Amino acid sequence: MAGLSLKHIYKVYEGGVTAVSDFNLEIEDREFIVLVGPSGCGKSTTLRMIAGLEEISKGELYIGDTLANDVSPKDRDIAMVFQNYALYPHMTVYENMAFGLKMHKTPKDEIKRRVEEAAESLGLTDLLDRKPKALSGGQRQRVALGRAIVRNPKVFLLDEPLSNLDAKLRAQMRTEISRLHKQLGTTFVYVTHDQTEAMTMGDRIVVMKDGFVQQVDTPQNLYHHPVNLFVAGFMGSPRMNFLPVQVEKSGAGYALRFGAYALPVPAEKNGEDVLAPHVGKAVTFGIRPEDVHDEPAFLEGAPDCTVEADVDMTELMGAETYLYLSCEGNPITARVRPETNAVGGEKLRVAFDMRKMHLFDNDTEQAILN
Repeated sequence: MAGLSLKHIYKVYEGGVTAVSDFNLEIEDREFIVLVGPSGCGKSTTLRMIAGLEEISKGELYIGDTLANDVSPKDRDIAMVFQNYALYPHMTVYENMAFGLKMHKTPKDEIKRRVEEAAESLGLTDLLDRKPKALSGGQRQRVALGRAIVRNPKVFLLDEPLSNLDAKLRAQMRTEISRLHKQLGTTFVYVTHDQTEAMTMGDRIVVMKDGFVQQVDTPQNLYHHPVNLFVAGFMGSPRMNFLPVQVEKSGAGYALRFGAYALPVPAEKNGEDVLAPHVGKAVTFGIRPEDVHDEPAFLEGAPDCTVEADVDMTELMGAETYLYLSCEGNPITARVRPETNAVGGEKLRVAFDMRKMHLFDNDTEQAILN
């Protein structure tokens, strides 16, 4: 097994287009790393450079202790699972899974053992004689995974492997891939644009934007301590609410001026008096939808954190309800209990849980406090 080390990696195409800039990451052996970000952020390009399918323009890639920049893809001991499965249509499931081993001149009895073991762990034993066209999307994806597993590689690379599946199958395959990772004890590098996949699967997540790494952290830390406005808005569904506010001094503490309201900043959020340089300045206040409350008990307990909003629309999601509100001309989404009394077209009082607030600098977009 092996870890990966990416040191100051760049990818520059002809014409000077830079797809990846100064990418640095240490991936531990057996770690599950997820690269996430919007389309065009450079995550798949990074994965392809690790696989050897794209040349590294600058920087160093180590697989284990070996400098791999000039090592051919077939000699990197890496298996890649693609978005479109890339199965051979004229071959059976067994032949597809065995193909790589045959190319490496693996003995027939060893091929049979490995394919049957992988097929059993993936629930494919009864499908080994079928051709890909006779399989569902989820079954094809499992065959693609099986073809990678039988090679027993040092590192698995998965490029948006679930994006062609429906929502139910995606959830099922997320669980399947996480189980496989634990079972195989191998390093996984997984690319997705779906932050739900990233949050539920990764040991650590690499958030990318425009070819640059924004933050590398655990799912919990990314969610609760985003380093900038982009990460805060990208991670979480529905996305974080952002409101324009001004920092004010309020007695011994601070408040955030939001139209007619002055929202108090809890003293424990302002460690080392980080707000002092921002007094009188416009900043961006962030609050997640689950931290906007309409329960009477919460409203009574936090009168200073309460605002009045217009209910534009309600969306019952089963176990919860999304409220789409307008306050002081700004949209706010609240994620509340399904028994809410909110009705579209009416006014509603909601309270922000200021213990969960975030604040961002308008110029740099960096977090001031989390």
